[in-house]
Amino acid sequence: MPLDLLMFAALIGFILMGYPVAFTIAGVASAFALLGWWLDIFSINLMGALGQRFFGVMTNPVLTAIPLFVLMGVVLEKSRIAEELLETMGRLFGQIRGGLGVSVMLVGALLAASTGIVGATVVAMGLIALPAMLRNGYDPRLAAGAVCTAGTLGQIIPPSTLLIILAEVMSSAFQQAQYSQGRFTIETISVGQTFAAALVPGLMLVVIYIGYILARALLRPQDAPAMRERVEEVSTAQILSAILPPVILIFAVLGAILGGIASPNEAASVGAVGAILLAGYKRGAPRWLILSGALALLVLSVAAGIAPVRLQRSDAGLYAYTVGAIYGALGLWGMVAIAFGLMALGRQKMMIPALAQTMIVTAMIFATILMASYFSLVFVGLGGENRVASIIEALPGGPTGALIFAMAFIFVLGFFLDFVEISVILLPLLIPPLILMGHDPIWLAVLIAINLQTSFLTPPFGFSLFYLRGAAPKSITTGMIYRGVVPFILLHIVAILIIWLAPPIATWLPNVLF
Repeated sequence: MPLDLLMFAALIGFILMGYPVAFTIAGVASAFALLGWWLDIFSINLMGALGQRFFGVMTNPVLTAIPLFVLMGVVLEKSRIAEELLETMGRLFGQIRGGLGVSVMLVGALLAASTGIVGATVVAMGLIALPAMLRNGYDPRLAAGAVCTAGTLGQIIPPSTLLIILAEVMSSAFQQAQYSQGRFTIETISVGQTFAAALVPGLMLVVIYIGYILARALLRPQDAPAMRERVEEVSTAQILSAILPPVILIFAVLGAILGGIASPNEAASVGAVGAILLAGYKRGAPRWLILSGALALLVLSVAAGIAPVRLQRSDAGLYAYTVGAIYGALGLWGMVAIAFGLMALGRQKMMIPALAQTMIVTAMIFATILMASYFSLVFVGLGGENRVASIIEALPGGPTGALIFAMAFIFVLGFFLDFVEISVILLPLLIPPLILMGHDPIWLAVLIAINLQTSFLTPPFGFSLFYLRGAAPKSITTGMIYRGVVPFILLHIVAILIIWLAPPIATWLPNVLF
């Protein structure tokens, strides 16, 4: 077997043996670099490019938004907003057949757009919604499958870590494909375009899931009955109190990115600050202070965009200094509100665990990306990039056949590998040939995003399955969880086919906005 293909096979084998992913990638890359050098088929001088590659990853303005989005999600998860949403939605929809399942999907969509953390969403709903569904007579497999699937929506509904990583990978691949065509005035793909492209398909998935649950409740009423428990009716004020805060935060973050007002980093900062203010509001900080501080920051952001001031200019006069002082006062008041929000979270012992979890998740993601950059350098040096391109070009069926092969390959790897590993190791090799064959990169990104989302559900290593296994009651067996997600995996395949046959679902919104 050629050394490059043997290298890829060795990587998958060692990962399946359970070794830590980042160390496994680095170890395999080092071993095959030395082996290739010894066999005189790899130039060790290529290792000189590692420093530049690592520096490029750590300073990438797209990837630096990841820690802030993670912090935003963790803070919202720790502040129990998910619990309040689940309880309110359950009381609102529980009286209809399949209503609890519908509420799980709607809450999953809201949490996806506000937290984007699959594990937190699955565990929260596994602890709160799953017992309620079982008590009210739901089929255990349907209940487990619905909770697992709702949690994965955080990977396709923006803002999500998957879409940020995918945007960077697709942009690099798109530029590489254009250079191969001899074009030097190149186009790029932004995070905003990727978010816009995934928004409608993500909402379409929610509709498909809800349609399936309601259809199953209609055809098999015993699988998804109405609530048997008597609960108090939920008031309009309670509904607004539970739903409005996360929705406002979602609109602030996504609106800033999609509207071109802010870069992903700036919007992520807005999300992190908004999450701290919202959590402080919920957890005991003075509400008048939090609301006035949030209003001050909102006024500051809008006013600074409409009437910016440059105090460093030599011709800055009284007007500029007056406006600058007003802006400074607004910013200071907002910082006071943030400080009180942090104090409230500190009293509740939430902030330090939130920061620790953010650090762990961020370190895991960046360690994997850095080592994948090392792996790809060695793989390309061994001729793997040209081999993958030649294999794809030689497939029967032309561009369609190549895309079917790529999607099937990603789907199968999703049974064994994490989305980060697939995104940063495999996709940079697969995507450039597909773009050169004429596939639209934005449309391609959405197809791949839904495919990678499926990797959270596919046994034996789907992360959602593990998360739910840890949170589910003992009456829910692993076999029930595995069987429960099968219909939803099939629904994912249906969604991919719909977007394949109707590309405007993915391309319409980014074309309008960008």
